[in-house]
Amino acid sequence: MAVRQSRLLSVAKGDYAADLIFKNARVVNVFTGEVEPGNVAVCQGVIAGVGDYQQANRVLDLDGRYLAPGLINGHTHIESSMLDVGQYARAVVPRGTLAVLTDLHEIANVCGFEGIRYVLNCIRRLPLDLLLMAPSCVPATHLETSGASLGTPDIRRLLRLKGCIGLGEVMNFPGVLAGDEMVLSKISSARGKIVDGHAPGVTGKDLNAYIAAGIHSDHESVSLSEAEEKLKRGMYVMVREGSSEKNLEALLPLVTDKTYKRCFFVVDDRSPLDLLEDGDIDAVVRGAINRGLDPVRAIQMATINTAEYFRLDRLGAVAPGYMANLIVLSDLSRLGVEMVFYRGRLVARDKKPLFPLSGVGGKGPTGTVNIKPFGMEALRLFPSGETEPVIKVVPGQIVTRKRMEKVRVSGGVVLPEPERDILKLVVVERHRATGNIGLGLVAGFGLKRGALASSVAHDSHNIVAVGTGDADIFAAVKELARLNGGLVATAGGEVLASLALPIAGLLSDEPLEVVVAGLAELERVARDLGATLPSPFAALSFLALPVIPELRLTDLGLVDVNAFKLIK
Repeated sequence: MAVRQSRLLSVAKGDYAADLIFKNARVVNVFTGEVEPGNVAVCQGVIAGVGDYQQANRVLDLDGRYLAPGLINGHTHIESSMLDVGQYARAVVPRGTLAVLTDLHEIANVCGFEGIRYVLNCIRRLPLDLLLMAPSCVPATHLETSGASLGTPDIRRLLRLKGCIGLGEVMNFPGVLAGDEMVLSKISSARGKIVDGHAPGVTGKDLNAYIAAGIHSDHESVSLSEAEEKLKRGMYVMVREGSSEKNLEALLPLVTDKTYKRCFFVVDDRSPLDLLEDGDIDAVVRGAINRGLDPVRAIQMATINTAEYFRLDRLGAVAPGYMANLIVLSDLSRLGVEMVFYRGRLVARDKKPLFPLSGVGGKGPTGTVNIKPFGMEALRLFPSGETEPVIKVVPGQIVTRKRMEKVRVSGGVVLPEPERDILKLVVVERHRATGNIGLGLVAGFGLKRGALASSVAHDSHNIVAVGTGDADIFAAVKELARLNGGLVATAGGEVLASLALPIAGLLSDEPLEVVVAGLAELERVARDLGATLPSPFAALSFLALPVIPELRLTDLGLVDVNAFKLIK
């Protein structure tokens, strides 16, 4: 190690030839917010210096193109891409994402340590830095059934892993506010490390208490006033723009000369179709630039700001001692990524990956769909009074609204009313064959016939289905069991389209393009059935998440998130 350090210093001083020099670059300086001309010398995958370096084993003349640090996705659930790990890297690395912060709580909720180990083993062979945040909420709450449970001893074990840098989003904010001993012990176990937050709609003294517990950030703000309050109370604000969570436009006015260092970009969840067609964190940067943010500042919010919050001392800048994770750009305003370098090695050009996937992956966790057999009669929803609670989907957001509606009752059971856009929602437990089935109503999907179902249902990932009738919902659930997880659309009791996700019921074992084509076909079929949401399966996947206000459905029943209790 000392010899390598000595060589790096020799290159930095100009006494020894660099491995690679980027010549005639316009360097994006994220420290000063300016663009400066210069040559950048790289030694052993590390930047030795920026200046007039000439000696190198290889020289790449950028001819005035921009050289910027590789992008960092500050909060994402890679499982939401539905791609196996190698295919996920194929999707994001050519777009300039070279580091991701993730807690892997999706796959951990299905199969615990086995799922986390699988992802970490895969990523080692890929040109992508995965910084693990120990998943704090497996399960997210006591109001659902998950496939695994990670207690405080498990969190301590994960925090000892190389590359585990903190505690993932503390989703159980009601538990924090109630002083839940288990939740607080997990936070305490991460003392001295980063602790990410998840506090949708938490304000006033409750927000003070949540932050006082030792939580440093939040990605759930949907309004400018909410984000401003969190910023004033000392939180870092993650400005989120995912496939279902569209917060960039609302929150971008928060970013000023006084505040920008406490803000950075994240995606949270990004579908494979969006990754392929629009990109990853690069899409958020472009979106911010298109809305008037200075391009260099937008890059700062996807690089050095993120790195400094997470204490990643060697990532996020083009400067001496930083890893040579770099992107070459033809145009700052369009963020046109021409080349991507990981530790000084060219790994993508013109949005095409140049790295092999051989040896990546292997046998992932399968056989995770374990449903207790049931008949269609188990889907009957009985009325509870004059009116029934209805989950109202909010387009472009993952928050929902609670509505009380008079509904149609026939033969003693509640019937869906597609003409009023009131559909049946079903959650079927799929981990332990408990036979739990949650039943409710939802508005906002627009289906006129048929059903949609998915084994991707944040965060416990039971089966979730929405439909206009029991027969189609039943057929969709049965098909998911046969596929061992995935997405399904049915009508007339028949399967119209499907996408198998056999790895933990979350990930495909097919290439990126195949997954995207399958999802596109499912969304086309959903539109034919009347769906009005742009990403109906993504919206469906959040309806069983009992830590996002206001009303959710789990396998245990309807959850009033604000009251944090089952109501039916």
